[in-house]
Amino acid sequence: MMRTHHCGELRPEHVGQTVTVAGWCHSSRDHGGVIFLDLRDRSGLAQIVFNPEDQADAHQVASAVHSEWVLKIDGLVRRRPEGTENPNLATGEIEVVAAAIEVLNEAKTPPFGIADTQDVKEEVRLQHRYLDLRRKRMRDLLELRHRVVKSARDYFDREGFWEVETPMLWKSTPEGAREFVVPSRVYPGRGFVLPQSPQLCKQLLMVAGVEKYVQIARCFRDEDQRADRQPEFTQIDVEMSFVEQDDILATLEEMFKTVMKECLGVDIPTPFPRLGYSEAMARFGADKPDMRFGMELVDVGDVVQDSGFRVFADTLAKGGQVKAICAKGCGEYSRKQVDDLTALARQFGAKGLATWALGESEIKSQVAKFLTQEQMAEIFRRTGATTGDLVLAVADTPAVVADALGHIRLHLGKELDLIPEGLWDFHWVVDFPLFGWNETEKRYDPMHHPFCMPQPEDLALLKEGYDTKEEPGSPDHPWSKVRASLYDLVLRGYEIAGGSIRTHRRDIQQDVFGAIGLDLEDAKGRFGFLLEAFEYGAPPHGGIAVGLDRVLAILGNCENIREVIAFPKTASVTCPLTGAPTPMDEATLKELHLVSVAPEVDEDQAQ
Repeated sequence: MMRTHHCGELRPEHVGQTVTVAGWCHSSRDHGGVIFLDLRDRSGLAQIVFNPEDQADAHQVASAVHSEWVLKIDGLVRRRPEGTENPNLATGEIEVVAAAIEVLNEAKTPPFGIADTQDVKEEVRLQHRYLDLRRKRMRDLLELRHRVVKSARDYFDREGFWEVETPMLWKSTPEGAREFVVPSRVYPGRGFVLPQSPQLCKQLLMVAGVEKYVQIARCFRDEDQRADRQPEFTQIDVEMSFVEQDDILATLEEMFKTVMKECLGVDIPTPFPRLGYSEAMARFGADKPDMRFGMELVDVGDVVQDSGFRVFADTLAKGGQVKAICAKGCGEYSRKQVDDLTALARQFGAKGLATWALGESEIKSQVAKFLTQEQMAEIFRRTGATTGDLVLAVADTPAVVADALGHIRLHLGKELDLIPEGLWDFHWVVDFPLFGWNETEKRYDPMHHPFCMPQPEDLALLKEGYDTKEEPGSPDHPWSKVRASLYDLVLRGYEIAGGSIRTHRRDIQQDVFGAIGLDLEDAKGRFGFLLEAFEYGAPPHGGIAVGLDRVLAILGNCENIREVIAFPKTASVTCPLTGAPTPMDEATLKELHLVSVAPEVDEDQAQ
């Protein structure tokens, strides 16, 4: 090896030793002819001292060194003089007195400071990602990623799981997000897709008798990007045979307990709390609730159903809801602040927002005149509102009420600083519906994917759905009542893992396909290989997939998952570093039997 020690590992026990270190010039300072140079490698910093009287040649070279030059230095470790120690640096008690220096490579001045903590535009950071990753914050996140993956791998190995690699080139089985297509050069007009997940492969591995499978799996989805999404991402993918839901939940709880302890030094209690889907929606307006603070949604429909306010009465008569939340201490909000909250509610489908501001001597409200004192008192009692508080209510369909108030709750939780730092609120959401009604296409869609097993007690409802006289989409239709053996793990308001007990019988799988409008011939065309496999003794099985990037972003306190990915894409799905996606030349298109067609341009928009 070119060096005897890493910069960041030098300590007082190395005093008196001659060492060779190598790395990048982090910074340098000339103090009256004595040059102090901070040398940086992956492990940290070490202070190097160049004295012109003792090492004239080395001092002369060091005087010409600039930031980010790559250096190799020989020297003697000594204690720093008393009073010059740096308690903020792991190597702050020692320094290396240089005897020789070799410039391994010079460097241009970087477009941003590696040593600086100042904000740099993300486009610039991604364009020069190799420089961005030299910064301590990014280096720490890369190491965190490595530690978490290793901890998870070691845990699953101890538990008897086998890591099996599944194909990157797969059959198109559209079941949700758009797929990335890979044209075949050998078979004109045909192609593969990059997998959205290893879902079907891992189920086939269960049929194959692997029993316990895990993979750090790369996945691909060609969809619009958000702060917590990327076109290519990584899952900790898990599947197990001869298990029930509790077995899988317990396995994941122990994995996270291990990872949190080994990587962050944090003890988290197990088992994690569980909420039913209906309870989560009713209390928090979300199926991935942030449970670090209260401000829960409260149903006040029965209180206001006989009020003189037609919006409330008409909504309830149509099967809607009226729910409220209490914003503590916000009774003095200005008209603009209330209007901003109303605009937020409308953004998520609500027609408006009813409010009550509880002052010392009066209640300011646009709807108070329609309610009796007793009705308002009951609303305030249920929401826990007292003098100085603001009560907000939405009247609409259950879905809109949950969406609007759920987002207002999150907004106020952040604005009012209600969310405590350092709290890890791991919890499960269970008992999801198997299907959701697609109002646009007038059909049922799988809530997650079509391979989830209905809960055993709801299997009869799956059959009844084919014979019922109830209209599809009606709350009374049997398929609207079928619950899935499906579970999500939630942390700080984000779904970080999701899975289910899988369907392992062909007859049940075909019934599910039929419920979502996939007839037998279509099902065979897309999933025939899976249906056939089920006829050869498929064991009961289930699994889960952990969104590794999202977990790391939360553990690393990042606002965007791009921070925890070495080479991410931008929100517009481009790579500033390489310029990808790049144009395909005619020869390549011809070889792949493709034709490039320019998009149609709207003449009015063009003008």
